[in-house]
Amino acid sequence: MSRPATDSAAPPLQGLRVLDLATLFAGPLAAMMLGDFGADVVKIEHPRKPDPSRGHGPAKDGVGLWWKVLGRNKRTITLDLSTHGGRGTLLRLAADADVIVENFRPGTLERWGLGWEELSTVNPKLVLARVTGFGQFGPYSHRPGFGTLAEAMSGFASITGEPDGPPTLPPFGLADSIAALATAYAVMTALTARTTTGRGQVVDMAIIEPMLSVIGPHPLWYDQLGYVQPRTGNRSRNNAPRNTYRTADGSWVAVSTSAQSIAERVMRLVGRPELIDEPWFADGTGRAAHADVLDEAVGSWIARHTRDEALAAFEKAEAAIAPVYDIRDVMTDPQYRALDTITEVPDPELGPIRMQNVLFRLSETPGAIRWTGRPHGADTAQVLAELGLTPAEIGALRGEGAV
Repeated sequence: MSRPATDSAAPPLQGLRVLDLATLFAGPLAAMMLGDFGADVVKIEHPRKPDPSRGHGPAKDGVGLWWKVLGRNKRTITLDLSTHGGRGTLLRLAADADVIVENFRPGTLERWGLGWEELSTVNPKLVLARVTGFGQFGPYSHRPGFGTLAEAMSGFASITGEPDGPPTLPPFGLADSIAALATAYAVMTALTARTTTGRGQVVDMAIIEPMLSVIGPHPLWYDQLGYVQPRTGNRSRNNAPRNTYRTADGSWVAVSTSAQSIAERVMRLVGRPELIDEPWFADGTGRAAHADVLDEAVGSWIARHTRDEALAAFEKAEAAIAPVYDIRDVMTDPQYRALDTITEVPDPELGPIRMQNVLFRLSETPGAIRWTGRPHGADTAQVLAELGLTPAEIGALRGEGAV
């Protein structure tokens, strides 16, 4: 299959071929991140069962909006991998690919004759990223797995929420998103290893594991101290004051004092400098043990000021504060605007639309949103023609129901 030529000004992943076989949501999001920096991502969907993300969440004029983000920078083709023609076509695609991302239950690809043995035979340099709820082995490996289960099983939900309330799940795909970041990192690590070994390998990404990386030292605390962190609401067991506080005009702000110097500045600002001299104020753990006193000091001061007044005063005092935004605020915030964090892109179906920009900025080889999520199977004929299939062969695949 032909590939675009690369040059010094090209995106850093240009020339990398990625086959995205995954659905909902970690695998496709990881593939999107690779596409954002120039990889040629070919999204493979079932001919009669499109990626469910096309129907998730709100739609406009019958067009699913989530897909416009998740499917960006991907060419879309259809292929039924369980058919003879679908299997053969995927093997031909894999022979020229660098990466395959899949999230079928363990054993599914093997049942279709598309396991690592077959894929690595046609392409020893291939990196196969396998994203599942519980990994490729172990007693839970064949269970259906979703991000919600990872949020529950990692300990995240047990420490989230108010002390007298139930464990709380996030209202968005937190575990999937973290797993996507980890998968993109793992793929790039495997590709870097390939430059020295000359061989590809399998990435086994269990969605339950990256969540454990972001909860910090909890396993070590339990191992060494038997300590199990309870739910503390917006408070932290590591420092105080740290909470959300309501302003005089009914808005909310968040305050953090992870650094000792910041905590001291806040106390001076709110008119309680005497608390700095308390022995317990000298470290984060001591302050956390007296969070009631500190929250009252900070909260009562903020309650007497509007949000703008509080923000201005904290900024002048070089103390850490932020407004609690909803998405309307995010869309108009001047810092996000300066960074172009929410960027406008053209869409053939909806016209100009705004979405999150690429994940980070590179000074020499930046990423870009080249196009938004495309219609189901829009590029099937083009991609298969690039593979060398004749119109008659593509027609035969259609007749078989393979595409």
